[in-house]
Amino acid sequence: MESQRRPILFVSYPESGLMNPLLVLAQELSRRGVPDLYFATDEKGRSEVEALKADTPVEFASLGGTVSEMSAVTWDDETYREVTQRSRFKAHKAVIKHSFAPQARVEKYRRLADIVDEVKPALMVVESMCQYGYEVAITKNIPFVLGVPFLPSNVLTSHVPFAKQYTQRHFPVPHSGLPLDMNVFQRVANQLFKFGTLGLYMTSEMKKVVEQDTQIRKDLGISPKARGMMARIDEAEMVLCYSVPELDYSFPVPEKLNLVGTMVPPLPQAPDDEGLSDWLSQHDSVVYMGFGTITRLTRTQVAALVEVARRIGDGHQVLWKLPKEQQELLPSQEELPENLRIVSWVPSQLDVLAHPSVKLFFTHAGGNGFHEGLHFGKPLVVRPLWVDCDDQAVRGRDFGVSLTLDRPETFDPDDVVDKLTRVLGDRRFRERAEHFSQLLQSAGGRSAAADLLLSLPALAKD
Repeated sequence: MESQRRPILFVSYPESGLMNPLLVLAQELSRRGVPDLYFATDEKGRSEVEALKADTPVEFASLGGTVSEMSAVTWDDETYREVTQRSRFKAHKAVIKHSFAPQARVEKYRRLADIVDEVKPALMVVESMCQYGYEVAITKNIPFVLGVPFLPSNVLTSHVPFAKQYTQRHFPVPHSGLPLDMNVFQRVANQLFKFGTLGLYMTSEMKKVVEQDTQIRKDLGISPKARGMMARIDEAEMVLCYSVPELDYSFPVPEKLNLVGTMVPPLPQAPDDEGLSDWLSQHDSVVYMGFGTITRLTRTQVAALVEVARRIGDGHQVLWKLPKEQQELLPSQEELPENLRIVSWVPSQLDVLAHPSVKLFFTHAGGNGFHEGLHFGKPLVVRPLWVDCDDQAVRGRDFGVSLTLDRPETFDPDDVVDKLTRVLGDRRFRERAEHFSQLLQSAGGRSAAADLLLSLPALAKD
């Protein structure tokens, strides 16, 4: 009987933007009655994994506590300011500086290796940012699928010159926020972004970190094949990307890359939403503001957004998901406009975006939020936060589904109101968003991803 087991092990960081698509896929397999499902992540993700069971169980495998270097939500305010500054290269440099910490992944690698030895997975499904996940899979010769919650070019384009990449050489570097059609200054900036990243690794400080990484790889016995960012692509059995080709700039798509659209569970995801859906149904036009789990607003920014809600109050309600700890920055209840509803959490952002009363999504344009908004045909106004957000923002603008704030660091009310009213008032934004909604939904989402996964040779029965 042992030879008939085909365990599937999901591996992810616990950040919601990275883990959520894999949770949807794992639950879809459970719903289909697939046995021997396991999900390895940090202890903070235990409750979400244990809630997945639809038919067959999804066993939680703990990778221990969260390591600060691997979790942006734990970074101190100074680090947050560095990684979200408006200089895209300086922000990119700060992210590398704070997240490239070889020692931080040692315990995670060992814990995952022990889990693999116990579970003996026939296949691993690894979130694309989870380095120790694909390192274990490659080292132990376990077939793995890479899950990508970003635009496909994000993982197929190199950050440094002369390195292998799957896109064209002139392609915009990830995190640069540059368009495909560049003027001469942008082309220079694109090349400088790559050479600047290379130069970062040549500093004396970073050389020491690279040397430490090399020694750790040797001590852990990590296969040389796992080195380099393209190893996760080259060695994967399959790459699942939760997007569609039309939402990225054109490039030759590798055969192993499958674009399956947005990963959305069956809706409503949270039928008991404490009256939120009833409130939405009472209004003809609602702007939904949600900036992800990482965004930290200042008192000035909060005041600016309150003023934005006041100014667009004629015919539009505003639903604002603002974390409880940031609500102390709000003015007094008496000073809030009547058209503004503030919640610390929504039971399901997907249920909100799916509601017909929601006409626009004001977002930071992270990989999941960008695709989720368009999945339900909602045009966007974008306040890009960091890393991939600028890349999604520029593509949204170029493809006619969004406008980006001119001054995202301040939430200038004049700028925000201008962008909101233009998107709300121009039907072309809605029509383009609905066009991409059709493409994303036709791609198949969780159902297509599960079909592809189950068709792999690693899961074939003897």
